Amino acid sequence: MSPNIPAAGPAWSGGPRPRRKTPVTIALVTVATGTLTLTGAGAAHAASGATPTAVTRAALDPSLVAGRGAAVGFQEQEAENAVTDGTVIGPSTTAYTLPAEASGRSAVTLDPGQYVEFTLPAATNAITVRYSIPDAPDGGGITAPLDVTANGRDQRVMTLTSQYSWLYNEYPYSNDPNAGPLDPDWWTTECSCVPDQTTPEPTFPTPWRPSHFYDEERLFLGKTYQAGQKIRLSVPTSGGVATTVDLMDSQLVAPPKVDLKALNVLLFGADPTGRRDSAPALNAAIALAQKTGLKVYVPPGTYQVNQHIIVDNVTIEGAGNWYTVFKGHQVTLSTPAPDGSVHTGVGFYGKDASAGGSDNVHLSGFAIEGDVRERIDTDQVNGIGGSFNDSTFDGLYIQHTKVGIWLDGPMTNDKFTNNMIVDQIADGINFHTGVTDSVASNNFIRNTGDDGMAMWSQTTEDADDTFDHNTVQTPVLANGIALYGGTDNTVSNNLIADPIREGSGIQLGSRFTSQAFTGHAWITNNTTVRAGTYELNWNIGLGAIWIYALEQNINADIEVVGDDFLDNTYNAIMLVSDYSVKDLYSITNVHFKNIEVDGTGTSVVSARSAGNATFQNVVARNVGAVGINNCGAFDFTPAGSEFTVTDLGGNTGGGTTGPWLASWELPNTITCDDRPPVVVPPVPSPWS
Repeated sequence: MSPNIPAAGPAWSGGPRPRRKTPVTIALVTVATGTLTLTGAGAAHAASGATPTAVTRAALDPSLVAGRGAAVGFQEQEAENAVTDGTVIGPSTTAYTLPAEASGRSAVTLDPGQYVEFTLPAATNAITVRYSIPDAPDGGGITAPLDVTANGRDQRVMTLTSQYSWLYNEYPYSNDPNAGPLDPDWWTTECSCVPDQTTPEPTFPTPWRPSHFYDEERLFLGKTYQAGQKIRLSVPTSGGVATTVDLMDSQLVAPPKVDLKALNVLLFGADPTGRRDSAPALNAAIALAQKTGLKVYVPPGTYQVNQHIIVDNVTIEGAGNWYTVFKGHQVTLSTPAPDGSVHTGVGFYGKDASAGGSDNVHLSGFAIEGDVRERIDTDQVNGIGGSFNDSTFDGLYIQHTKVGIWLDGPMTNDKFTNNMIVDQIADGINFHTGVTDSVASNNFIRNTGDDGMAMWSQTTEDADDTFDHNTVQTPVLANGIALYGGTDNTVSNNLIADPIREGSGIQLGSRFTSQAFTGHAWITNNTTVRAGTYELNWNIGLGAIWIYALEQNINADIEVVGDDFLDNTYNAIMLVSDYSVKDLYSITNVHFKNIEVDGTGTSVVSARSAGNATFQNVVARNVGAVGINNCGAFDFTPAGSEFTVTDLGGNTGGGTTGPWLASWELPNTITCDDRPPVVVPPVPSPWS
């Protein structure tokens, strides 16, 4: 996928992506120069039996992230904070393990006969459970029951599945746990068990690099339960399997919306039981709506749709995404489509940009549940796809598609609001190529197989776009939010938590053949938590924000202002160019201002490129290593590092090695240690 870091970037939807079997050559040189923990372990709760279950946001005390991220209609409660007789796993950031992919890096594993019990914080009639159960021995997943007991007596059964979980090996991954690496001679450094390219017929352990462990299931409870009442999740002794519960979201779902003035799809023969294909009825209703100017209304039900629904100049509204569900099978095409797709499936698509795209499309209040279980990047099997202008997408729930919303521009003036996108094989939302004057705000994205959100200016720049007040949690691969080129784009007021491998909370990258960064990039008032992960291919820690000059210079005006980087596993800030192009490309004109860094396993700043950046009012505490790791371009000139740090004042705080921006580190003193001892930071807390 990526030419230098395998599979750490946007999903590809426009033909084969080149892969290069050459090593990443990042120099590793040492030069010597002058999650708020709300409760304890599960067993402690079982003993007390009365501790109310804490409400969190991204496994944090909500007060720490006030004003950041999406305002959602549910309350998040972590299983490790609940009453349980199961086993609390984690916290851990070790890749390819269950706790690393859990929210807050911790969860609860239940054996048959065990339970986890949540005390409701507010009136509730519906829950969502994020969980993991084992794969089938030969892949393909299993189903298993989970008993749900409300108020000590009302019982229901939730059916769990691992059919959409458990991927193996390198990109583009396999569903077979018994298969060896897809490309055994491809260079990798992730562990010593990978042999040299010249080693014949290597032996690899199986399963090889399991990942994407979790899924989630929604359940109406049948009545409303009040604050203080309890929801117990238990694994039955008969038919149950070991089940890891990550969290439970509880909410009070409003009654279904009714629109008597719209065209009701039932009148066109749609089947709300899901037994018959409803695509013809939906298409007929859309055709009449386009002629009459009326809306299309889809009442409560599950509607089987196994193809793209092409939308243009139409409004389609459901009864609410808990009530109106479009659910489809993935269908193998008899011959590949012109765009390279070998499958189709449920999704709402605008016309292709080459045909001008679709205009005046408004979709709201329904769910799209796909059947995508493998990553094929040429497939157009996304929840929303194609090109749109002057359109809105609001209140959708998208699950089990390849990408929740993948847009192929040029296109302009679109709004994506209040959507929930979960359990994707690849990205959550991707503005791909020439998306302009568009906004994605108040969206909640969890468990993507690639970037949670991305602006990818591949052939035409994305411009004047905004990602604002979104929440992105647990992207299994790549970044929470990524900008790949573009001009005058904004990332603001977002909450990004728990990126797992080969990515950061926020990335600005000159990579994937993207257009240059021009004009400005505003990265303002965001919060990342438990980011700054370990890069398994480079064998070094990344930053919670990662600026990466791989294919050209990054010299636009990048303003990083008002952001909070909390509980960073390694660095808070990283600026890097690949070693093979270290003397070709640099990173300049980056400005950090009014930043709070609470906890780093290593440094506040790691600079591994030529260039410069300014720092003003960057306050840090609980810093595990030297404040600045300034390797520059690794030429180690007598004049110092090729990366210049400019202190504009107000940079205070530090950690185990003293002030993070000490005078002896300025302006470009070489302090290069890519692998210092990691000091696990304390959990985040309010700033006094």
